[in-house]
Amino acid sequence: MNFLALALYLSAAGLLGLRLARGEVVTGSAKIGILSLGLGAVVLHATLLYTRLWQEHGLNLALTPAFSLVACVIAALYLVTSIIRPVDNLGILVMPVAGLTVLVEWLWPGRMSLPLHSSASAVHMVVAILAYSLMCLAAAQSLMLLMQERHLRSKHPGGFIRALPPMQTMESVMFQMIGFGFVLLTLTLISGSFFAEAIFGQPFKFTHHMVLAELAWIVYAVLLIGRWRLGWRGRPAIHWTLGGFALLLLAYFGSKFVLEVILHR
Repeated sequence: MNFLALALYLSAAGLLGLRLARGEVVTGSAKIGILSLGLGAVVLHATLLYTRLWQEHGLNLALTPAFSLVACVIAALYLVTSIIRPVDNLGILVMPVAGLTVLVEWLWPGRMSLPLHSSASAVHMVVAILAYSLMCLAAAQSLMLLMQERHLRSKHPGGFIRALPPMQTMESVMFQMIGFGFVLLTLTLISGSFFAEAIFGQPFKFTHHMVLAELAWIVYAVLLIGRWRLGWRGRPAIHWTLGGFALLLLAYFGSKFVLEVILHR
């Protein structure tokens, strides 16, 4: 089942990559076929996660299971978003990474039981994962924007660049993702202060996780204000987006990597 999920993810990414390499916009039956493969991969991925995450005393949210869970949510959000927004191109990044997390989690399963003391703490975790997933999609969109800009500056907009939407549309979608993600990130930070003891075992204590997440919140706040008041776009917006996501990546997975892989805790 792990290899089948990986195969479905890679098949969806491969078909999408072939279409984009020819400069063809993915529409009609081709889009339905690619999304169907992606949906099959996400459903199988979620099924595998369900059997591995739930433990007797809580959730197994060690490094690799947590990474696989977030990747599954990102892939699901990508499929939903691609129905209503022109973000099909993100699949060439999202799908292969999601498939690899299935394999990595299967080969190197971690063990860390995280108890769920209430439905409110469960909601906090769901909101946090959704916030991170949206910001990850926005970061992937910013990378596509960066590639598109470089090709246009060099006056060689060949290959899949021809299949991308206009830069203005790409930027608009990116900021919509950041806007929704920022709201969820704000809710995560507020609710996290109430559930810190239950989730992290440290009531109202500043940790590396909290500090980095708050710095990411500040970066995204500055970016949104800059967009609203100063009309930021292009490379400045891309750099701020990637900077904020880098802080979130360190906050969510950097501390886990240090504790579990380096310190073996």
